[in-house]
Amino acid sequence: MNENLVVASKRDDVSVDVVLRQLARRYPASLVDGQLRDVPRILFNIGLVTRRMGLDVSICDLGGGIGLFSLGCAAMGMRSTLVDDFSDAVNFKFQAVPTTLHGPAGVNVLSCDVVASPPRFGANSLDVVTCFDSMEHWHHSPKALFHQIMTWLRPGGLLVIGVPNCVNLRKRLTVPFGRGKWSSMEEWYEHAQFRGHVREPDVGDLRHIAADLGLENVEIVGRNWLGYYHRSALIRLVTRLIDVPLRAAPSLCADLYLLGHKRS
Repeated sequence: MNENLVVASKRDDVSVDVVLRQLARRYPASLVDGQLRDVPRILFNIGLVTRRMGLDVSICDLGGGIGLFSLGCAAMGMRSTLVDDFSDAVNFKFQAVPTTLHGPAGVNVLSCDVVASPPRFGANSLDVVTCFDSMEHWHHSPKALFHQIMTWLRPGGLLVIGVPNCVNLRKRLTVPFGRGKWSSMEEWYEHAQFRGHVREPDVGDLRHIAADLGLENVEIVGRNWLGYYHRSALIRLVTRLIDVPLRAAPSLCADLYLLGHKRS
């Protein structure tokens, strides 16, 4: 890694924020602004891991694409692996990013369809497995994969799944007025392969997954990143006003996180 990069040697939000912003500026010019806007979310996602597991961990992120998360984990000293099929539109346009940015930064990059042909990890070989904003795009049931993940995780290992909430507060208010589609018509109809949302879960779905996997110390966390990124200025304004109080009711939040540990 470039010696000019400030490496966060401990979990400190300020230093990690600095690291992530340095990494964001290494992306192709047209992607930099988007990566910088995403820093608060990535900072939060990393914090979900470090607050429970610390820094000395082997972590595998499923479906992370060319995003900052796996880069940030590597910069903090974690043994970071990124698994993705790199078949989204942005990947075809910037297909060199994983090899020119993630690989040299210390991320082990594996290219495969995580559901159809998942990677092979040894039993009890990983401390953490994460999957952010990917599961809702999968066209097959994730059950078999999730049970396989449980064999990868060591006893006490952490699973983190982040997803959009299919019944968040905005959707409950706008669907009666005919607004609430998961994906645009163009995204579904005009492309040979649909890569949009297949099924968005809710809190009950996440608890079902946790029970099926036998997870311990389960927690459901709500946040509202989608509101901050929405194309509507009104929704972005409303999100700033209601974000913090809404977190007390994850079932109403735009983004949901499931955290749980493999039984020890």
